[in-house]
Amino acid sequence: MTRIMAGRFMAQTDEAFVVFMIGMRINNLLAISKWLPTASAMGPMLKTLHQHPEQGFLGAERFLYPRGVGLVQYWKSRADLTHFARNPSDPHLKAWQQFNRSIGADGSVGIWHETYEIAPGNHESIYVNMPVFGLAAATQHVPMRSHH
Repeated sequence: MTRIMAGRFMAQTDEAFVVFMIGMRINNLLAISKWLPTASAMGPMLKTLHQHPEQGFLGAERFLYPRGVGLVQYWKSRADLTHFARNPSDPHLKAWQQFNRSIGADGSVGIWHETYEIAPGNHESIYVNMPVFGLAAATQHVPMRSHH
């Protein structure tokens, strides 16, 4: 069971970091042979990232939305994220190439991502009566300071 942290907490980091949001949308529910491999591709990527923290991955949270699934990922830098995405030894590049071969522009499955570079001191996070979550799980989970 997830432990709820009663009270007010925040994420603490004095370092720059990257927020990378990525997801997929099932445009054709009947195209299971298209969307299931796409949905399944993220698991091996996350496993690799958790096994190799030296690659700059800090953590992630999954979420669902109508017809889709997404991730909010936290990275040490854009360079780390880009290296993972383009490195032939990591699972992303092969999955991306497979997506383009099997789906391409046929419209059955949509994918998206957004990347945000956050400078030190330019973020806020508040967690009230929550488990350790999000940026706080990726960095430091600390009690809320009085000025919030």
